[in-house]
Amino acid sequence: MDLKKILLSEADMPTQWYNILADIKMNPPLGPDGNPVSPDALAKVFPMNIIEQEMSSERWIKIPDEVLGVYKIWRPSPLVRATNLEKALGTPAKIYFKNESVSPAGSHKPNSSVPQAYYNKEFGIKKITTETGAGQWGSALSFACSQFGLECLVYMVKVSFEQKPYRKSMMQTWGGRCISSPSNTTKVGREILEKYPDIPGSLGIAISEAIEAALSDETGKTRYSLGSVLNHVCLHQTIIGLEAKKQLELVNDYPDIVIGCAGGGSNFAGIAFPFVQDKINGKNVEIYPVEPAACPTMTKAPFVYDFGDSAGFTPLLPMHSLGHDFMPPPLHAGGLRYHGMAPTVSQLIIDGLITPKSVLQVDCYDAGVLLARTEGIIPAPETTHAIAAVIEEANKAKEEGKEKTILFCWSGHGLLDLAAYDKYFAGLVDNFELSEEDRRKSESVFEKYPKPGIIKSFG
Repeated sequence: MDLKKILLSEADMPTQWYNILADIKMNPPLGPDGNPVSPDALAKVFPMNIIEQEMSSERWIKIPDEVLGVYKIWRPSPLVRATNLEKALGTPAKIYFKNESVSPAGSHKPNSSVPQAYYNKEFGIKKITTETGAGQWGSALSFACSQFGLECLVYMVKVSFEQKPYRKSMMQTWGGRCISSPSNTTKVGREILEKYPDIPGSLGIAISEAIEAALSDETGKTRYSLGSVLNHVCLHQTIIGLEAKKQLELVNDYPDIVIGCAGGGSNFAGIAFPFVQDKINGKNVEIYPVEPAACPTMTKAPFVYDFGDSAGFTPLLPMHSLGHDFMPPPLHAGGLRYHGMAPTVSQLIIDGLITPKSVLQVDCYDAGVLLARTEGIIPAPETTHAIAAVIEEANKAKEEGKEKTILFCWSGHGLLDLAAYDKYFAGLVDNFELSEEDRRKSESVFEKYPKPGIIKSFG
């Protein structure tokens, strides 16, 4: 009999994260002087133990026992065979999803928020500031801070703050403080509101506010935390793919295709990087990060040096970017409204190890509703981007008459996104697509910055 859920015991949970920097070559992040940024230059923003992870070239990094202890609240997460979706599509493909919606915050985000809170606590930090788009990261960090006795201050993108009020309630329940961004609490926020009082906000602006709040604390006991993009975040998320590999081994299977939605890159990295390592070592597997057509960072933006935030507080990062001034339209997948992409994910695109795709918002909701009506779980708007690509690949397998195994990351549930589903059913969800004119306008900022070299990791 085929298993619906493939489960691991706590004893089988991975005890190390996989660091992809051991297997690829990268352009370095640059400081204000145009030289590679030093660890000391980041010390006012991040604790040194996290900076060491960010820059580590060790392939395997031990997960602290204290982190594993909190992970056990929901990990190992189930690997689920989507048999009802397979039947509905009439596809010969086998479809599996790694269900990260079972975490306390309802998404993959605690995989990194828990270790980040732990490392800050170990370093003597008392308060963490951060940004959040859809509220998934802000709620995850609030949860993690509650586990380790830290204060948490979250700047939430204004449009999501208004669209998703109950994420703020989650943060408050765990002791976090949530502020709509841009806000009057920071210099950056005040300047932006003065020029653009009705601005919907962006992740770049919220990041700037959170960094400013951390840097302005004279006690020295506050640091900033990022929920995606940087290597240490992607590193922590690899527990997703490492567990999935073990679970597929239990049923003697291996994916032909691996898919994850991608905004900053964290959940995609989590499911994909362990399989990228296999691909580097000769495995035949296709790997697809999927983004909104309204914010096509990977599929239309150039590979450049750009800031990770709107105000230019971060180092210049080598990444695919639409420009740090880019203002995305208010699509409901708030976690995918980011102007850039993780440097590691960007490098994998250059290396030809992964192939990015983009999808339209209405198509995503069509896919999410089909999935909910077959498998029962309502997906987050972000996750529906992965589901749309999964359905496309499953239909392709049907047309070709090929048996394939498709694995995707179910990055979060949509139980706090039902207002977006209401709009979809009322026909009020639009298909935003970035115009060439808007793309060129947003990219004009790159003329001021150095150009990254096109480094190939192989060949």
